[in-house]
Amino acid sequence: MSEYGLCAIVTGSASGLGAASALLLAKDGARLVINYSSSRTDAEATAEACRNAGAAEVLVVQGDVSRDDDCKRIVAAAATWGKLDVLINNAGITKHVPHHTMDGLSADDFQQIYAVNTIGPYQMIRAARSLLEANVQACGVTAAVVNISSVAGISGDGSSLAYVASKGALNVMTLSLAKALAPSIRVNTVCPGYVDTFWHRKVCGEARAKEVRDAMAEKAALKIVSSAIDIAHLVHFLASSASSHMTGECVRMDAGLHLIR
Repeated sequence: MSEYGLCAIVTGSASGLGAASALLLAKDGARLVINYSSSRTDAEATAEACRNAGAAEVLVVQGDVSRDDDCKRIVAAAATWGKLDVLINNAGITKHVPHHTMDGLSADDFQQIYAVNTIGPYQMIRAARSLLEANVQACGVTAAVVNISSVAGISGDGSSLAYVASKGALNVMTLSLAKALAPSIRVNTVCPGYVDTFWHRKVCGEARAKEVRDAMAEKAALKIVSSAIDIAHLVHFLASSASSHMTGECVRMDAGLHLIR
């Protein structure tokens, strides 16, 4: 079913899962706000790809979701549309520190990671609430928030204790906000496992990234690793009217990694 006319904000959408999610919405003819924190070149490339894919309108807005004023400015870019159908909270950060190395994380590390991964989505939802609620007032259609979390917030395994804790908090916040904002706004969360993106190659190098990718594929029950577009299909589903009876769900998508002990 076509979702032509959707208005959506995707935070952290310069590349990776955010960009892939924006591209799928663009194919539906959506109006999009592409948000980035530092990579304007990547964001502009994503915006151009979305225009070429059929987006009705694409705006590129710089903003750090850990800053409340930036969240309000990102949402203000969409205000000219008079409503907002979809908010995808994709922006996130981490720091790689083995869990047993407790001296590797400072209070500042925790605060920075929480500021982006947990407080950021909250601030974005708060800033967008009136626009999201305008859907029901205008056409009786419930708006959708899709948070991007991680299986780390379920399993307790992840790049660092701070990251795991921030994603666990986001998962619980999803339940609370789904109750608080119903029936006007649905709030769901996607919890991916390992996602093979350019970020891993950039951080680890091509050879090491391939080692990790191969190891994760071997470990997964389905013997595959997920790409950004694989996860984006689930994001798209939760953003669309096809999931109109879902709220308060944290949906795990990890190729069966959680089945292996």
